[in-house]
Amino acid sequence: MNAPRFPHLFSPLAVGPVTLPNRIVSSAHDTVMTDHGQVSDQLVAYHRARAEGGAGLIIVQAAGVHETARYTSHVLMASSDACIDGYLRIADAVHPFGTKLFGQLFHPGREVMDLADDGSTQVAVAPSATPQERFHVIPRALTGGEIREIVASYGSAALRLERGGLDGVEIVASHGYLPAQFLNPQVNARTDEYGGSLENRCRFLVEVACAVREQVERRIAVGLRISIGERDPAGLDEETALHACAALARENLVDYVSVTVGTSASLAGSDHIVPDMAWGAGYVTPESRLVKRHLRENAGDLPVFVAGRINQPQEAERFLAAGDADACIMTRALIADPTMPNLAKAGRLDDIRACIACNQACIGHFHTGHPISCIQHPETGRELKYGTRIRAASPKRVLVIGAGPAGMKAAAVAAERGHRVTLCEAAGRVGGQVLLAEKLPGRSEFGGAATNLLREVQRAGVEVRLNTAMDVDTVRGENADAVILATGAAPYRPPLELLGEPVVRDAWEIVRGAELPAGPVVVADWRGDWIGVGVAQLLARTHRVTLAVNGYGAGGAMQQYVRDMALAALARARVTVVPLLRPYGADEDTVYLQHILTQEPVEIPAAALVLAYGHRSNNDLAQGLSAAGIPAAAIGDCRTPRTVEEAVLEGLTTASEI
Repeated sequence: MNAPRFPHLFSPLAVGPVTLPNRIVSSAHDTVMTDHGQVSDQLVAYHRARAEGGAGLIIVQAAGVHETARYTSHVLMASSDACIDGYLRIADAVHPFGTKLFGQLFHPGREVMDLADDGSTQVAVAPSATPQERFHVIPRALTGGEIREIVASYGSAALRLERGGLDGVEIVASHGYLPAQFLNPQVNARTDEYGGSLENRCRFLVEVACAVREQVERRIAVGLRISIGERDPAGLDEETALHACAALARENLVDYVSVTVGTSASLAGSDHIVPDMAWGAGYVTPESRLVKRHLRENAGDLPVFVAGRINQPQEAERFLAAGDADACIMTRALIADPTMPNLAKAGRLDDIRACIACNQACIGHFHTGHPISCIQHPETGRELKYGTRIRAASPKRVLVIGAGPAGMKAAAVAAERGHRVTLCEAAGRVGGQVLLAEKLPGRSEFGGAATNLLREVQRAGVEVRLNTAMDVDTVRGENADAVILATGAAPYRPPLELLGEPVVRDAWEIVRGAELPAGPVVVADWRGDWIGVGVAQLLARTHRVTLAVNGYGAGGAMQQYVRDMALAALARARVTVVPLLRPYGADEDTVYLQHILTQEPVEIPAAALVLAYGHRSNNDLAQGLSAAGIPAAAIGDCRTPRTVEEAVLEGLTTASEI
């Protein structure tokens, strides 16, 4: 029965020979959960959780169709029959919940992200030897025989996925990968039958679709994922992409089109692969509407999926009701909360843990070669160990001190396991540093992490005491069986030589509204995270700002797509970024710094110095309890300063062990 609030979202959708139970799609995304290119137990558990949570369609991550498609060390491969058993295991885990399962057929072409096993640079192949800007790859042009071999490999891989129990396959022509490289005249400089005219440039993709359809016929669904504009000067244009969609649809080679934008070939274009919170919800719907209209006018109606920051069921329902698309890709929403579909269907919207598009533990982990997760929901990617909450054999009285992210997660998990939990917070609000983060330009959604964690605390039945400072005596008076300290951190100030009465502030003071005198300002950034960059943007509204970075460049600790957007904002705000500097002093009109490599002094005229120089743990209570012989577990920043991700993870792991 359809959820009353979401009649479109929870209606079935026919996609070729397959009927999806609802319109919520988890698109293909690399999880870094493979085992030497094959499906692992971890990957099976990951997808099972999203099927159990109610997703209508799961598309398993991109699978290399040919040995030349190994663009990372952890890519899933479908180039041999060895993949079939793994796909069968995922299908067996997903299908009992009614969820349909597709898989992606992938070749990156000129994109190679990893070195070979021996540390050498791999050979990339492409239509032509056109350099790739983002990873600085110069590929080798494919021969005609190699092209035909790769075309055939798409068909063979599709048949393997069908034999693996999948309900459909999706041909990847998005984000500047191999089929898009053939389509793009700025990449494809061939003079044979695969280059030159639009018809010739479409030939590779048409032959691939024919090979796939020949192998699987109409037993399973076949789809196309494509960027309708790569948002890059050298990228594939809208008109060519639309022509390709219609060409495949007219020949009945595909059953649906999955619409996205951007390209992996450039920094700015790649930001659209996993857009951060700077982009609005459903910002790709103009492109999906364009595809629907173009297909209707030139090839006939086909279901159209759309991606682009659709994180809430209310948003998805609105886009579906408006006819913008026929299904919504909500991948990160399902990473943050696998149960989102079932909660939405039950009308429990306040219980949904909404994605905040921080990109830290999902695509951020992928870029560092680690299994993906979520800073709000570290159970993601760790389903085998933490996917099921284990009830405590002997319920205890648990005291958690500090209601930042670490403390809230610890309190919620401990209570869910059956313990009686009290959460004490010295301030009048929960959230800790998240309440500062949300005040920075472009970071307002980050506050959702505190909102979501507080809801977990409330649902678990935790007793919350605000405006309650704790010391050794009050902790002793609680008679708790277990004490967890999540008392956070405060700004760190490095030793400085201060002459006269210079204005020196820390980032927290600026975010809280501290005023600075007129004149230029220097922001000294040690960590290279969102704090220094964000404060520089904030101050640039009223001051001329120099961001002095203790590293090679601004935002070095940020996930690439988030960093790209932040650096673009700094450039637009005319913030001057100077790398490789550390401050050592200030007077009333100058900040004195030292070049990290040459040790030479650098003087910058400034009316104020703002420090974004990391944090020091608030561990006085931990030391006092230790001296008093009262056991306590320190988590998050009071253990040692890091990020929200580590804080929430330690809340989970510590509370799971009580």
